[in-house]
Amino acid sequence: MFIDFTQEYKDKLCSPEEAVKVVKSGDWVDYTSTLGKPELLDKALSKRRDELFDVKIRGNLISGPIEVAECDPTQEHFIYHSWHCSSYERRLSDKGLCYYIPMVFHNNAAYYEYFLKVNVVMVAVSPMDKHGYFNFSANTGVAAPIARTADIVIVEINENLPKVRGGYDESIHISEVDYIVEGHHDELADNRPSEPTEIDKKIASNIIPYIVDGATLQLGIGSLPNAVGEIVAESDLKDLGMHTELCSDAYLKLYRSGKLTNKKKVIDKGKGVFGCAKGSKELYEWLDDNPGIAAYPLEYVNSPEIIAKIDDMVSINSCVAVDLYGQVAAETSGSRQISGTGGQLDFLIGASASHGGKAFICMSSIYTDKDKIPHSRILPQFNGDIITSPRSQVYFIATEYGVVNLEGMSTWERAEKLISIAHPAFRDKLVAEACARKIWRRSNKR
Repeated sequence: MFIDFTQEYKDKLCSPEEAVKVVKSGDWVDYTSTLGKPELLDKALSKRRDELFDVKIRGNLISGPIEVAECDPTQEHFIYHSWHCSSYERRLSDKGLCYYIPMVFHNNAAYYEYFLKVNVVMVAVSPMDKHGYFNFSANTGVAAPIARTADIVIVEINENLPKVRGGYDESIHISEVDYIVEGHHDELADNRPSEPTEIDKKIASNIIPYIVDGATLQLGIGSLPNAVGEIVAESDLKDLGMHTELCSDAYLKLYRSGKLTNKKKVIDKGKGVFGCAKGSKELYEWLDDNPGIAAYPLEYVNSPEIIAKIDDMVSINSCVAVDLYGQVAAETSGSRQISGTGGQLDFLIGASASHGGKAFICMSSIYTDKDKIPHSRILPQFNGDIITSPRSQVYFIATEYGVVNLEGMSTWERAEKLISIAHPAFRDKLVAEACARKIWRRSNKR
């Protein structure tokens, strides 16, 4: 017998202004992640600024504007937090308007289940289907565990969101929803990836020989993964798979080139797996109702145990700097928050344990500051920087000068290998620094 949810929908439907009345001073409010940002509810909540105090909001990889953060520079009324900074949230952090919450992504569900309070969750979803379900879309990676924890669940219908197929937790039923909000939304932002630089392409070309037919790829955020996608799309590799926390346009390129088939995967065979997605309109169109795609919560996608079960798993992420001991800083520049821990450590551990698996951390060998002075990204030793990945878990490091494997290497071996892929202008200085730290063998040939 078919159940008609029309009346229940009407009973729970209200304006954004009515819905946000449930928020009280001192509450924790969650905006979830990426395309799950509740634009109409955010605007309505910001208008209650003067009557609310100490309302704390969490988000993750959200594009601007976030009205509750921008309307209250004193943070007396609203305090915004992020699990992983988008470029917009990074700018908020620079202004002191966003506080970072450290998290290894496979712990997302457990954090909310065991440790965090959510008084109200506000999340954008696709329109309800005939069975009474709202789809979490490109936000599937984080949304369901947050909604289960929340005292009050408000869904905001965004008519533009792609409807994704999932492994589990890709939807929420109307019976689990307290309020429904409708309204006009602009078309989804066309977040096309930045064009790869020549250095990005060189790093990508250095990695390609390590990838085999049938490998499954995890590509991180930024121009480098896009470069990998471009070069792999032009290579002779075939039957590649996708298992990634963030689905980007790099995978669409691989699919269009015929390289991405998911045929050789030993789990989720025939399915490209992802947690969240951010990219172009064409990417969202590709994800929409695609039987070849499965969205899962990050507790699954980023589980090192799950990743380890995937043969020939190749993880490719970027970083800000590496020191001669093999420690990796990927989320801050000094004390400045740039992004987040995300899934780098999850995939380092998982891909390293995969049969035939490999985990790469990539970076250009140098960067130039605002005064056009070059600096090495390979440093003697971090001093106060935030460490994203410990030296005990780091596998391959790649620059435009080559790729080195640090697994099982001693301190002097690490120093030697890292200096070999540093920019030539900084190698002699790094050797001197290694000597001073007693991690350079006198017998080393230069």
